[in-house]
Amino acid sequence: MKKSISTIIAIIALLFNTNNIQATTIKIETTTEDVDSSQLQTVYNAYFTVKDALIKSDSKLTSAKAAALLTAISAVKMDKLKSDEHTAWMKVMKKLTADAKSISATTDLKKQRETFKSLSKNTYELIKVSKSTEVVYKQYCPMADADWLSKEKAVKNPYYGSSMLTCGNVVETIK
Repeated sequence: MKKSISTIIAIIALLFNTNNIQATTIKIETTTEDVDSSQLQTVYNAYFTVKDALIKSDSKLTSAKAAALLTAISAVKMDKLKSDEHTAWMKVMKKLTADAKSISATTDLKKQRETFKSLSKNTYELIKVSKSTEVVYKQYCPMADADWLSKEKAVKNPYYGSSMLTCGNVVETIK
């Protein structure tokens, strides 16, 4: 009888410990996913500030925002990314870094806008895999033959600024 009670107590204790371990594991995984999203979201947000500076045709502001984007890119911890995000990140990281450096190193608006085409293409490749925390619109300008990403559905063209502010259209909604 005493052995039966001891066995039952041991089984209950074992089940209780297993349950605690599972709960802890789930909590850790959830926390990791939150970190993953915020890392890349910082890069996306910095990209949007570069785009907004180009819309204003402010080359000095664009240069400064591109430097901030470079900082955001450098801060990404690859080991914290999910497998598919890591793969996409490895594919575009060098290009994103080179584009951000190029844009930050010049105040020539024409050069900044030309490099922004590549920056937008590579940011799109990344955002398609990892998703943003908010809806993002891929927009296209036929005059520049180039895409860009925006958090707003309304078209504000970074390639021509005020001279052709609304030139373009939404070609994809990324949720």
